Amino acid sequence: AAMAGPTYGYYRATIFLAMFVGYTLYYFNRKTFSFVMPSLMHEIPLDKDDLGMITSSQSLAYAISKFISGVLSDQVSARWLFSVGLLMVGGINVLFSWSSTVAVFSALWFLNGLGQGLGWPPCGRVLRKWFEPSQFGTWWAVLSCSMNLAGSLGPIVVTVLVQSYTWRAILSASGLVCVASSFICLLLIKNEPKDVGLPNIEAAAKKKSKGGSPGDECTLSQFLLSPYLWLLSLSYLVVFGVKTVCTDWGQLFLVQDKGQSMLTGSSYMSALEVGGLLGSLAAGFLSDRAVAQQGLRIRGSPRHFILISMMAGMCACMYLFRVTVTPDSSQTWILTLGAVFGFSSYGPIALFGVIANESAPANFCGTSHAIVALMANVGGFLSGLPFSTIAKHHGWETAFWVAEVVCGVSTVGFFLLRNIQTRMGPGPMKSD
Repeated sequence: AAMAGPTYGYYRATIFLAMFVGYTLYYFNRKTFSFVMPSLMHEIPLDKDDLGMITSSQSLAYAISKFISGVLSDQVSARWLFSVGLLMVGGINVLFSWSSTVAVFSALWFLNGLGQGLGWPPCGRVLRKWFEPSQFGTWWAVLSCSMNLAGSLGPIVVTVLVQSYTWRAILSASGLVCVASSFICLLLIKNEPKDVGLPNIEAAAKKKSKGGSPGDECTLSQFLLSPYLWLLSLSYLVVFGVKTVCTDWGQLFLVQDKGQSMLTGSSYMSALEVGGLLGSLAAGFLSDRAVAQQGLRIRGSPRHFILISMMAGMCACMYLFRVTVTPDSSQTWILTLGAVFGFSSYGPIALFGVIANESAPANFCGTSHAIVALMANVGGFLSGLPFSTIAKHHGWETAFWVAEVVCGVSTVGFFLLRNIQTRMGPGPMKSD
């Protein structure tokens, strides 16, 4: 397609950059309350229940909104969805900086959660439209690094700013940056190549199967009844639940049961995040290479090998963590286990999203991701109260053993079903 004017390369670069910066701001403005909490509490006395109320209201809204916006992203313009969410999140941070009561904080943070959910689903849709299947996983993983970037730099930036500015000034400034960026994103992001006069990538790949589409669209019931959707959902529930168990409770397990210091506990958390960043990138890159070599098939996905290996890695790390860590263990060994666990658990989390998106029919790719992500949130929820109840009655050791067994069973199950039909809904799928 030799055309005058900007090419795919130019649009891919600007669109990707706009989404990366936009999503970094989304994530930063999701966490601003946590970042400014210490200085906010100097001015407004809040107890643990108040803090829990404010953050939980956001998590609840986020889970609901991410599901709805995943379904919506199949119907409405992705650039509008992304930009409106960013505008809303920014505006709410500004309003938050003017408020002073727990009730208003909770209500606003609930609305922030609703706005937050509009961020990621449109990204997945735009990436699928602009990048070939053999590049999709890598770009998905690189884009998800915007969260690690905001999560790791955010606290440092805010700690520096708090020296000179009030928490209110910081919140309204970051909100205003968000608002301004939402207009820039609306200008720069394009939904699909066709919108700027370039041929669509999906269409080019489908040309070989005459005119493009017997197996490309399907009805909602055909899509919901595909066994692969539920295999992905259940496996994602387990992987995300187990990952959350290790991030939320691993520190306590180390300190209370394994006789380690608080410092080791927090270093373990950092090691886990660093490993996670590398794991997402590796999973995206390596599984894209497998797709480039083997092509997408009707049965089994070229990405399965990496996915199953990483799930097995999670089980191995949990077993070693539970069995080998003692009060005398070297810090290096604990941090290595943390990093390898992060690597093996964030990898699958990136891949479940990619696979759900690319295995779905074109008219349900947002919905597919919405369903598996909702199941992951259920896993995250189960890792909270039910899991801490097991720990309360039977000790951390037993609770972590339960998580390990569940993870092992689901890895074996996925291995046995690895050649299941991966095309969701009826119809053939070309293997080019």
